[in-house]
Amino acid sequence: MTRVLRRVNRIALALAGLLLLVGGGAVLAAGLDLSVPSWWPWSGPDDVLLTRSQRQHWRDESWWWPVVIAVLGVVVLLALWWLIAQFRRARLREVLVDSGGGEEAVLRGRALETVLEADAAAQEGVARARVALTGRRAAPRTRVALLLEPYASPADALTTLSAQALGNARTSAGLTALPTEARLRAVKHRARRVT
Repeated sequence: MTRVLRRVNRIALALAGLLLLVGGGAVLAAGLDLSVPSWWPWSGPDDVLLTRSQRQHWRDESWWWPVVIAVLGVVVLLALWWLIAQFRRARLREVLVDSGGGEEAVLRGRALETVLEADAAAQEGVARARVALTGRRAAPRTRVALLLEPYASPADALTTLSAQALGNARTSAGLTALPTEARLRAVKHRARRVT
């Protein structure tokens, strides 16, 4: 289902981009007084989007302009929602676990994230950990963000994360691999005065 939604999203983005490109190019060509197709509504730089009679046609109707403004507002809100959705990465809701004998069980993705966060935060030198599962049910991936104490060694934190927290997750979920992207940041602290 996710793959279908991605494909539909890409097709819709491509069509919207193509329409905007063609429409913008045609308006630019008309504005520069270049030749445009005969069916195009604007043929020169002096043409307007709506004629005076078209603008004043609905002037006496009190409902017309509020409806137009409301519809345009909804279109803008939907476009903003679609734009924000492009930058959001979907979290994995469940992970398939091989329970042996050819049968599979399902593990909630949020449960695995919570356990990974707790294991990672329990490490020496880690102030806080955030984990997000992405990928497919049969091949999950993780994104880990570690907030390190000032005295922590980044190399030691990564080694411990890989060996303990991620190792335990791979073993308990029966995964052969668990690709991980780790981001490390240090806790902001005041400089100590040395006397």
